[in-house]
Amino acid sequence: MSASAFEALNVGDVVAERELELTRDRLVRYAGASGDFNPIHYRDDVAQSVGLPGVLAHGMLTMGAAGSVATDWLSGIAGARVRDYQSRFTRPVPVDAAEGAALTVTATVGALDAEARTARIDLKVVFDGATVLGKAQLLAAFA
Repeated sequence: MSASAFEALNVGDVVAERELELTRDRLVRYAGASGDFNPIHYRDDVAQSVGLPGVLAHGMLTMGAAGSVATDWLSGIAGARVRDYQSRFTRPVPVDAAEGAALTVTATVGALDAEARTARIDLKVVFDGATVLGKAQLLAAFA
């Protein structure tokens, strides 16, 4: 994208879309990196004993992976950066031992502020037909 990347944006533009695969292996690696070793993220028996359907993805892993779809897009724009990123966790993401879990992430321009040269990027994060992150919004600033 050129130096006039901000000017080329319009509300409603889909700027990035990707399917992400979460696996049990990825959950274990994330637990090691984050220090979150809650057994609901790697043991079905423990997850089920507290009323969950099985092992769940870490909420912050889901949020971070979803955000990477927008940050990968931004990385190709000179002078663009993330100013803020927020989300609500609305549904858990069960990660099957054999199949894993496939998330679909769509990043759409939700609002533009010409004076501040910022774009609100709305992330729609879907697992098994349901939105799993609510009000997932990234504020991108442009040079």
